Amino acid sequence: MHVAQILKTKPVGEVITVTPGTSVAEVAHVLSMRRIGAVVVSSDGKHMAGIVSERDIVRELGKRGPSCLADPVDKLMTTKVISCAATDTTHDVLQKMTDGRFRHMPVLEGDEMVGFISIGDVVKSRLMELAAEKDALEGMIKGF
Repeated sequence: MHVAQILKTKPVGEVITVTPGTSVAEVAHVLSMRRIGAVVVSSDGKHMAGIVSERDIVRELGKRGPSCLADPVDKLMTTKVISCAATDTTHDVLQKMTDGRFRHMPVLEGDEMVGFISIGDVVKSRLMELAAEKDALEGMIKGF
């Protein structure tokens, strides 16, 4: 399965972004209210400046305490973001996520963001793919 198929199952235009300079507290609020694990930092909603996850915030809270909540997200975000393309396979994406130990990945077309996927999205699609393969094999064995 390809990332493009995963994107078809997600709401169109649902990449949640925050602008550079947004406070860490505001980002935490967005993550909480939207029930998501990460947001992209972008000044225009299409080009990435970075990404920040709930893990990033928790780690900084553990290091510095609540004073970090007033900082701009720019101080906390990851700027070397690993992304994928809509043509990448779920296997390739899972491998990148596993190797990099992260759970969220922007989908780019050129240098513009066209989607955002999580490890949950990829695992769900992979399970659907495996179920379809199982059904096909059972059908072949039973002669359907």
